Amino acid sequence: MKKTRKFLALVLTVFILFTLTACGTQKSSADQTQPAASEQVKVGLLTGVGGLGDKSFNDLAYEGAKKAESELGVQLKVVEPPDLASEEGLIRDLAKAGNALVVVVGFDMAEPLGKVAPEFPDTKFAIIDAVVEGNNISSLVFNEHEGSFLVGALAGMMTESNKVGAIPAMDIPFLNRFTVAYEQGAKYANPKAQVVVQPIGSDFSSFNDPAKAKNIALTMYNQGVDVIYHAAGGSGSGLFEAAKEANKYAIGCNSDQDYMAEKLVLTSMMKRVDVAVYDSIKGAVDKNFKTGTNTYGVANDGIGVTEMKFTKDLIGADKLKKLDDIKKGIIDGSIKVTDVTAAK
Repeated sequence: MKKTRKFLALVLTVFILFTLTACGTQKSSADQTQPAASEQVKVGLLTGVGGLGDKSFNDLAYEGAKKAESELGVQLKVVEPPDLASEEGLIRDLAKAGNALVVVVGFDMAEPLGKVAPEFPDTKFAIIDAVVEGNNISSLVFNEHEGSFLVGALAGMMTESNKVGAIPAMDIPFLNRFTVAYEQGAKYANPKAQVVVQPIGSDFSSFNDPAKAKNIALTMYNQGVDVIYHAAGGSGSGLFEAAKEANKYAIGCNSDQDYMAEKLVLTSMMKRVDVAVYDSIKGAVDKNFKTGTNTYGVANDGIGVTEMKFTKDLIGADKLKKLDDIKKGIIDGSIKVTDVTAAK
């Protein structure tokens, strides 16, 4: 009887030890499938001064970064600068924090990034809308003039008064490449078209002043303009409010803004900042980060127009076909679009 009890106790002991060992093995295996926190690629995103909620390039950059966070498992830190003077310090802080990649949004970041990047040669940097030289910098630039030509052509086809307008945030070369190409496109499609251009202001607050944009748009509409394109970031929402009041057409910029005034926003010039940001983060994760200048345009779908789900029926098949032909002409080079920022 004693031998039986000893045998049962031995069996029970072996079973317990086996169970604990098996559980320990399973836990170790599970741990191996999850990357340790220290292995996560850390990414810092510094938005433009306008911040999130602009329904434009800042929100697009954020969408690309959040997609990378979800799909690639990066550890994301997002910072919104309160003003231009804070940019250099915030870029430096993100680099000091151990981020493998720091993405900065906006051409105004060029000078501060040029100062900070050499201080952190082991950190990768990406900048939207500017070219900054450096062995650790990827400059993500867009052929906005190509997309602006396309939407200008659509405005030229859709105007009944032969007067179309454009509202840039400021009168500066970077934004002039939008408005000059827009005018060129409008006159390409409609030689009778007149183009009225009115900037909002002279500093970066102009990207976040929808009230002033609305007043400018209403004045234009009252003067007979019947299609207006904006290149003004968060201020664009003011244009759409004016379009609804005047019951006239508008054209969005950077992101798909067609929903902001359904059937009145003819289309939006799509600038795929989200794709560029995601590509940069993926490059950092895959150790295939591309420094130098990386250009997104009509040919590689980095620039384009929306699907026009609210307006394609009112635009009509003939005009849409003509617009597609113009796009093909830009890609094959038979249509030369003016870029006022190109080196002479």
